[in-house]
Amino acid sequence: MTDTPPFAVTYDYRCPFARNAHEHVIAGLRAGAPWDVTFLPFALGQMHVAEGAPPVWEDPAAGPTLLPALASLVVRDHHPTKFLDLHEALFAARHDDGRDLRDPAVLADVVTNVGLDDDEVLRAAGDPEVTAQFREIHETAERDHKVFGVPTFVTGDAAVFVRLQHRPQGDAAEATRSIERIIELISWPDLNEFKWTSIRR
Repeated sequence: MTDTPPFAVTYDYRCPFARNAHEHVIAGLRAGAPWDVTFLPFALGQMHVAEGAPPVWEDPAAGPTLLPALASLVVRDHHPTKFLDLHEALFAARHDDGRDLRDPAVLADVVTNVGLDDDEVLRAAGDPEVTAQFREIHETAERDHKVFGVPTFVTGDAAVFVRLQHRPQGDAAEATRSIERIIELISWPDLNEFKWTSIRR
């Protein structure tokens, strides 16, 4: 498939399936896949807020859970050449190294290790305008595309929640094929649900 349409994909660094899918997207892009991709932070915590409780954007106790996505949003918009490095490193820190991204010191270390100024990035991530931007991205995904989790791929007015079982493991060609299969299936609206009854390994 060579005419992949523009697409977006949601993420929350806590989700291992988001890590799998985003590693495929990253590997494909680094190998030269001509994709127009928009990376959309999504707050899984907001999907589990108890009735009557404040939304995560207004709850100081939820602030640390938002910080990794806020930092990534700052880098996405202001240091785009470093975004894929940081994006991959944040997933790796959480899922490969078991580090707590809610800890500003851990987050600062990851930011520094990809060649960015941690003071600058974390200071910007604490700006209320960035939180408002994150909220708008999340609420737009919920409202316009009925997004409920990560990773969700969005192209045009269609959105699909996807779980890839495997990581690309350095195979950029397989990563590219995997993502292009997903985008191609999204354009087949007659396929409403396709789910394995058991996980095959």
